[in-house]
Amino acid sequence: MTKSDDRGLSDLDRRLLAMLREDSRQPVTKLATDLGLSRANVYARLSRLEEEGVIGGYTVRLGDPYDRRLIRAQVMIKALLKHGKTIEEALAAIPELSALHAISGEYDLIAVVEAETVGELNALIDRIGEIEGIERTTSSILLATKVLR
Repeated sequence: MTKSDDRGLSDLDRRLLAMLREDSRQPVTKLATDLGLSRANVYARLSRLEEEGVIGGYTVRLGDPYDRRLIRAQVMIKALLKHGKTIEEALAAIPELSALHAISGEYDLIAVVEAETVGELNALIDRIGEIEGIERTTSSILLATKVLR
């Protein structure tokens, strides 16, 4: 039996999640071998983690050649309070947006956006700034990703 924390995740669960973050398409046989478990045990853990909402889905990670071509930026957004829901919906509809975070401090939101050229990125940031209820934005281009999980 492995030790669990307060949320019910064991050391093996955390190792399984780390392996899935690296490659969610790994065969269960490989996961089982690497974890020293039976396939049935891995299937049971995956089902439990999905049922408990720990695993919310499986997704695509962009390939390195394509990913390296993208220019990413964080756009800090100051929003008028009464427009909050409308702004979130408008931002969520932008396909170049990869993440949107609510934050504390001077700004209200941070949007992570990506484009293939500086011109496209500039136009995207302009589009964001034109959304009704956005008071101002400040952008920072991401130069390199040091760790991504």
